[in-house]
Amino acid sequence: MTQPTKSRRQKLEEFLAAHPSDAFAQYGLAIEYAKEDDHDATSAGNFETLLESHPDYVTGYFQFGQFLARIGRPGDARRTLTETGIAAAARTGDEHAQSEISAALAELPA
Repeated sequence: MTQPTKSRRQKLEEFLAAHPSDAFAQYGLAIEYAKEDDHDATSAGNFETLLESHPDYVTGYFQFGQFLARIGRPGDARRTLTETGIAAAARTGDEHAQSEISAALAELPA
C-alpha cells in the first residue's frame, strides 16, 4: 500500500517545523497559503512571521503587499509596501525590488 502524496504545503510545514529559521521555507509557506486563498490570519501571519524574523527579505514585502491588495486591504498593502518594503529594498540595495514595489504601489486604488 502506498502512502498518500503530501501536498507542497504539507511538505513546507514539515520542513519549517524542522528548520524554523529558514526564510525561504517560511516565504514558500506564506505563498502556498496565499495561493490556496486562505485569507484568514494564517496567511497574513506567515508573511508577518517571515518579515519579523527576516526584515531584509524584500520579496516578502512585495508578495505580502500584493496579497493584501488581492484580499481587499489596499490600505494595509500600501503601508506594507511603503513603510517597510521600500525601506528594506533601499537598505539592501535591491533596486529591482524597489522598482517592482513602486510599480505595485502605482496599481493600488487611491
